[in-house]
Amino acid sequence: MSSVASPIAAEPQPAPASHAHAPAAFGLTDLGLILMSVIWGVNFSIVKVGLGSIEPLVFGGLRVTIAALVLAAIALSMRSVRWPSRRDMLILAGLGVIGNGFYQLLFLTGMSRTRAGIAALLVASGPAWIAIISRLMGRERLPSRGWIGIGMQMIGVACVVGSAHRVNAGGDALLGAGLIAVGSIMWAVYTVALQPYTKTVHPFQLSAITMASGAVVCGGLAIPGALRADWRAVGPEAWGAVLYASVGAMVVAYLLYYHGVRMIGATRTSMYANLQPLIALTFAALMLSELPTRWQLLGAVFIMGGLLMSRTAMVRPVARIEPVDQSVRSPSFPDRS
Repeated sequence: MSSVASPIAAEPQPAPASHAHAPAAFGLTDLGLILMSVIWGVNFSIVKVGLGSIEPLVFGGLRVTIAALVLAAIALSMRSVRWPSRRDMLILAGLGVIGNGFYQLLFLTGMSRTRAGIAALLVASGPAWIAIISRLMGRERLPSRGWIGIGMQMIGVACVVGSAHRVNAGGDALLGAGLIAVGSIMWAVYTVALQPYTKTVHPFQLSAITMASGAVVCGGLAIPGALRADWRAVGPEAWGAVLYASVGAMVVAYLLYYHGVRMIGATRTSMYANLQPLIALTFAALMLSELPTRWQLLGAVFIMGGLLMSRTAMVRPVARIEPVDQSVRSPSFPDRS
């Protein structure tokens, strides 16, 4: 969670020109992307199960550390790929503290207080925050269509957050929704700041570096809780949730994502990623008996409608430093659930 979660954080380099005009036939790549969306969608409910037995900070420490170790092993095995400079590695590590450290803590703490379905919808609104922050930082311009889509997503977020208090009379659900919303803004800052490095650093190296620094933060804050935890009371379901949320959502799903971007392009791949909020709501109802309220369903309509509208809006760089492929409409970033 992103739970998303999570994780490999930014869009990889654009697909090679040889794939830019490939036929749009349905194939194994598409099946892999459907599996990716299912992994991410189910992850919200899986994380919720794990948080029932393991404290959020401890769960986050375990999750990010395991993912960091796996990604580091993959990155180190790619001996033919040159690593970035020391300066760039330090910058990436600093960004990883924000995106894979603090974001994960906010997400998991929020998840422990609110519903999996609410979390999924709030995370789905992430592209709107990315577009807003990109504009504030002078990176990109959106046409009116894009801003209308962002406005729809913000209305959807207000519906979802505003309805959270109805789920829990004690107010914890509202607090949890607020933490996840703040985390989504933090993730957006991280993603926008990371964009320049996605053009010069290999995706797996970028992911390994940013995940490692996130693991330092999450792992360090998890130590007190890990020392006082009764590990004998943690059952196989909770351990399975940790492995699924780390290896499944933060490694396997991203391998499928990057393969999809390389084979069919970022825009088409992002359409599959848009399925995950609907999958998340479905599995939350089946696994956790979380039936969405009318306001949450209304929020889902606004968020998904606005997301699709924003995705099809042409994004234009404010200052063209290098050629930009105008066939790519809006930026696509993997979910961090």
